[in-house]
Amino acid sequence: MSNQTVSPGALLAGRYRIAELLAEIDGARVWRAVDEVLSRAVVVDVLPVGDPRTNLLFDAARRAAAAADPRFLRVLDCDVHEGVTYCVREWAGGRPLERMLGTGPLTGQQAGWLAREVSEALENLHRTGHSHGSISPSTVVVTDAGAIKVVGLATEAALRSTGPGSPEEDVRALGELLYASLTGRWPGPAPAWGLQPAPVEHGRLMSPRQVRAGVPRSLDDISDRLLGDPPRHHSAPITSAAGLSAALSGVIGSSHEPPNQMDETVAVARQNGSVDDATQIAPAVQPPPALDPPAPQYQQSAYPDHNGHAAPQPSYATAAETAPVRRQPAAPQNGGRRKPPPVDEPKQRGSWGGRILILLAVLALLSVVAMAQFLVKGAINKDQGNDGKTSAPPPSSAPPAASGTPIKIVGAKDFDPEPKGNGEEHPEDVGNTYDGKASTTWTTMSYKKRPDLGGTKPGVGIIYDLGSVTDVAKVTVSLVGEGTSLELMIPKADPAVSAPAVSGWKSVAALKDQGAQAALTPTAPVKTQYVLVWLTSLPKDGSSYRGEISEVSVQK
Repeated sequence: MSNQTVSPGALLAGRYRIAELLAEIDGARVWRAVDEVLSRAVVVDVLPVGDPRTNLLFDAARRAAAAADPRFLRVLDCDVHEGVTYCVREWAGGRPLERMLGTGPLTGQQAGWLAREVSEALENLHRTGHSHGSISPSTVVVTDAGAIKVVGLATEAALRSTGPGSPEEDVRALGELLYASLTGRWPGPAPAWGLQPAPVEHGRLMSPRQVRAGVPRSLDDISDRLLGDPPRHHSAPITSAAGLSAALSGVIGSSHEPPNQMDETVAVARQNGSVDDATQIAPAVQPPPALDPPAPQYQQSAYPDHNGHAAPQPSYATAAETAPVRRQPAAPQNGGRRKPPPVDEPKQRGSWGGRILILLAVLALLSVVAMAQFLVKGAINKDQGNDGKTSAPPPSSAPPAASGTPIKIVGAKDFDPEPKGNGEEHPEDVGNTYDGKASTTWTTMSYKKRPDLGGTKPGVGIIYDLGSVTDVAKVTVSLVGEGTSLELMIPKADPAVSAPAVSGWKSVAALKDQGAQAALTPTAPVKTQYVLVWLTSLPKDGSSYRGEISEVSVQK
């Protein structure tokens, strides 16, 4: 039997009835088959006689068979029959992440839960000294029951001749998977897995929160610590599956139930203060892509095509899928019928005659009041000696100058002056504070131990250029977090020159312990071209302190 004679209907090794070709790569074929001994669906990888990958596949199968984590699909058999090498693996009835992302990104809760499930499986695998070697949106499947299954442990990499990989490469690949789940974009220079590449700014991959509004800050930080080179905010990179599992568990908890069954867990965790916005459950009106929606009878696995391109690759999961079970409202206690509304006692209505009398009395009273006002006004005018004519009001002064007019910000720069500062404070994100988008933000670095920037410096901030010297009556700052203290400062000397040191600025307004919005208002309008929003105390962010500004507006 050659690879070419293995076709639908053929019986391989006297046991596996070939049903359908799923994929082909460089002569290797992946089939859906039926194990006639155990009457179950399986996946069979078949290599032709003399294929150089034979030893790689056998070695990969041995390593995969030793993996104990149930989230990995097991290798069931691997042998040679009539010169043909075959490897039999479990079948995953579910939906690959690649196809789920084709309908849009996941919620933060879904993405974090899915990534944590895979990271825990990899954590157990890496302890044995082995790695998966080919983590991607096509090798992660969500089953009909909502569980996670990882396809092609070691064997996927063997078929692709990419080598066994390393734990660090697995973690990096999982970071790409988390980024794609949060944004619906692929964090690479070219389209992949049916996703367009993520945007890049100043040669650096934009964070998930910069790409898609509503991404939880905690998951944004974890994604950046996986893919950032180096991570923002001086954060420590995540390079191990154990570190990633711990970080994700700290955000979404440790439950293995799929997100649509985590309501009670989330409620308890929120009461304990152990979760943040990553666990917020999306409204039921517009549900996000379901983790286990219905799908066609089978799913194709996409290996590179005949030209060798390895772009989008669906998984092998091809079993019929069932729609997710939706929670139904509690049954009423009256046999299924609606309880009729309580019957109100009939109210006695007054007669029409009584209503008309009341209306006439009101009109008569209004007439008396109007006549009295007329007589009093005439008497007052007569006493003033103007023959009943009212005196003209004194000429009014000129109308006050308009206030509240917005002033356009033409430029801005982070301000963290030396010697106590390091010269910059996330300059790449400064533009987010006046782009008109509340979802994009600028953050300070993280500071330890104390809210006053760790006691290391007097403050940090952003200098805004208004284009020319103008009157400034108010600066409104939209903040993230609770407990930010800040000041509004202007140049001491020349209002048209931005001072390079803190000593060159003077404070004209200050606020302490502010929440979502702070209005910095000088006692009188000031003339200046530059304004400095200066943060002196930062809100708590996990175990450290960090300030965050979403929008700044300046008004005359």
